[in-house]
Amino acid sequence: MDQVDRILAQWRRERPDLETGPMGTLGRMKRLHDHLAGAMEAVYRAHGLNAASFDVLATLRRAGPPHALSPSELMHWTMVTSGTMTNRLDRLEAAGLIERRRNPEDGRGSVVALTRAGREKIDAAVTDHVAGQHRLTAALPPELRAGFDAALAAWLAAFEPAEDGEG
Repeated sequence: MDQVDRILAQWRRERPDLETGPMGTLGRMKRLHDHLAGAMEAVYRAHGLNAASFDVLATLRRAGPPHALSPSELMHWTMVTSGTMTNRLDRLEAAGLIERRRNPEDGRGSVVALTRAGREKIDAAVTDHVAGQHRLTAALPPELRAGFDAALAAWLAAFEPAEDGEG
């Protein structure tokens, strides 16, 4: 019996009229998220990053050469507002991890590009991040993982429309 089971038992005792199954599912997901997020945040901190800076650098790195995207593309991939993105970019630029350049395809616009230091930092961080994800998912038996991933994808699809193209 875990903590969520104990909470559900209390609710069954106090409010037997409520069907609390979803509370158990969501409660366990919340607790699991907290454990996973804490472990991933420790990896980011070890590289002098946080989740937000890791997200921007990783997005630029996985974009492929020249590891540059327009600010609007970055906002799309990281799902943040313009103001939030500007703040993130200002901090990363001050740290020497990204630079803003004139867009070679459109002289009026700009692109955000990884610097050499930014690429080195994200390459080291993402290597540790992936190793950490392997450790975090090791407790999930391999025979359950594919079904778990499929169930989560189906559930997430109820909230997020499918996109055509790269993902």
